[in-house]
Amino acid sequence: MKKSVELTVRPQDMADKSKVKMLAAKQLGITEPEISAVVVVRRSLDARPPQPVYQISAEVYIGEDPVDGYLPLCYSPLPDHAKKIHIAGFGPAGMFAALRLIELGIKPVVFERGKNVRERRRDIRALMQEHLVNENSNYCFGEGGAGTFSDGKLYTRSNKRGDIKKILRVLHYHGADPDILIDAHPHIGSNRLPKIVQAIRETIIRCGGEVYFEAKLTDIQYVDNSLRTITVNDEREIPVDGLILAVGHSARDVFELLKKKNIHLEPKPFAVGVRIEHPQQMINEVQYHTKSAIKLLPPAAYNVACQVDGRGVFSFCMCPGGIVVPAATEPEEIVLNGMSVSRRNSPFANSGFVVTVDETDWGNNAGGDPLAGVRYQKMIEEAAFRFSSSQRAPAQRAIDFIANRESANLPKSSYIPGLCSVDLNELFPKSISGALREALKQAEKKMKGYAGENALLLAPETRTSSPVRIVRDKQTRMHIQLSGLFPSGEGAGYAGGIVSAAIDGELCAESASLYLSAK
Repeated sequence: MKKSVELTVRPQDMADKSKVKMLAAKQLGITEPEISAVVVVRRSLDARPPQPVYQISAEVYIGEDPVDGYLPLCYSPLPDHAKKIHIAGFGPAGMFAALRLIELGIKPVVFERGKNVRERRRDIRALMQEHLVNENSNYCFGEGGAGTFSDGKLYTRSNKRGDIKKILRVLHYHGADPDILIDAHPHIGSNRLPKIVQAIRETIIRCGGEVYFEAKLTDIQYVDNSLRTITVNDEREIPVDGLILAVGHSARDVFELLKKKNIHLEPKPFAVGVRIEHPQQMINEVQYHTKSAIKLLPPAAYNVACQVDGRGVFSFCMCPGGIVVPAATEPEEIVLNGMSVSRRNSPFANSGFVVTVDETDWGNNAGGDPLAGVRYQKMIEEAAFRFSSSQRAPAQRAIDFIANRESANLPKSSYIPGLCSVDLNELFPKSISGALREALKQAEKKMKGYAGENALLLAPETRTSSPVRIVRDKQTRMHIQLSGLFPSGEGAGYAGGIVSAAIDGELCAESASLYLSAK
C-alpha cells in the first residue's frame, strides 16, 4: 500500500530519516515498523514563519517496497540508415533536441559556434582576468550554452509546455545530484554543469549523433520557401532536410542573417537594468527573520517585483552565495550576469534588478526594424564600456544611485574584472533609471537594507531574454514562412531558462520528426 502525506519538518531534522519516518507514521496513525519506506517527492523551504521549516510531500510505503513509476530513459544506437535533422546551437534547446531525436530514431547533426567545455574554460578565464573577449567562446557561447558557466538554476513555471520531470531526470541520468528531482527550486551549480553537459554530448555521439565545435552557422539557402542548405564557417555548404535553430539569445549575427534573407522576425519585449549585490549574511537575516538557525539553512534567496509608471521592475536570476560575471560577446561592450557553484558558498548574493522595455522605448526611430531591440541592448552595453574601456563594470552604491550622485568609494564585490565608480543615472535612459530608483525605494520598505549602504549596483544586465522572436506556427513549431526551419529555445523567443529551453528543444525535435516523416 502507498499513501501520500504532507509533512512539516524542522531544518535540524531534515537529514534524519528516522525523524521523517516518525512524522509520517504519526500523521497516518500507524506505527513506524509498519512503514517500509518514505520517499520524498517534493521539498521546499518555507521562510515565512519566525522559525523557517521545510514543507515536504512524501509517498509512504506500507508493507511493500518503493517502485520507480517512471519509464527508464533509453538512448539506443541509431541504425546506419537513420534520417538526419541538423541543429544549430548546443545549449539546452539544442542538447535536448538532439537527445529527443535519438529517442525517435533520427540522427542529430549539431553545429556549435563555440568550443567544448574544457577549452571554453580557458577563454572564460582570459575574459575574467585579462579582459579578453572571444566572440565565439565566452559565458554565452560554447558547449552547453549560457547556462553552463552561469549557475544552472532549474526552476521554471513552464508546467503546461512539457514534461519538466523528464528534463530533470535526464540531467540526473547524466550526473546531476538527485536532489534536483525533489527540490522546489532545483539548482546544479556551474562547477558541476560542465561534466553533465559533456556527458550529454558523449551520449549523443555514442548513439551515432554528430557534434561539431567551432562550427558557426553563416548562411541559409532556401528555394520556394523551403529550406535547402546551410553554410558553416562561410565554407561548408550542407544539404539539410530540417534545421532546429537553437542559437541562443545573444546570436546577433544569426538574427542579422535571417533579416538579410528576408526570413520573418519580430522585435520582442525584454528587460534591462543592473546586477544588485549584497552580503549574503544580510539577505539570510532578512529572509529568515533569525540568526540562530541560519547555519542549518541554505543561503537565502529572494524575489522582488513591483510596477512603476506602468513598467514591471523585478529581480531576475537571483544567485544566493554567488558571483557577478562578465558576459560580453563582443570586445567593446560590457554585459553582466550572475552565477554560483553548487555549494553557493560565496559571501555575496546577487540578482538582476531590471525594468521591462518594449517598442515604446525604441519604436519612434526603429522604422519597422525587427532588430530594434538588439540595437537598444547594444546602445547600453557599448555606453557602459566607454566608462572604463575594459571589462571593469560601472558600479554605484544603491543609496548614491537613488540620490543621483557618484559613489566616493565602493564596497567589496565578487566581480573579478574590477569596478569603476560611475553615476549609473548617466548610463541608462531616464525612463529606466527613474523606474530603478523608485523600485529600489519600494524594495527597501519590504526588505530593510536592500537599497542600503552595502547594496552595490553593477551595470548593465541586458541579456535577460531574447530581444527577437523568430516567428513560428503554434501547431507545427515550424517557421511561418520557411518550411524545414524550426526556431527553438531562448534565442527564438520561445523559452527562458534551462528547463523551458530544454522542453522547447524536445518539442521542436518531435515536430521536426513529423515533418521529416511527411516529406
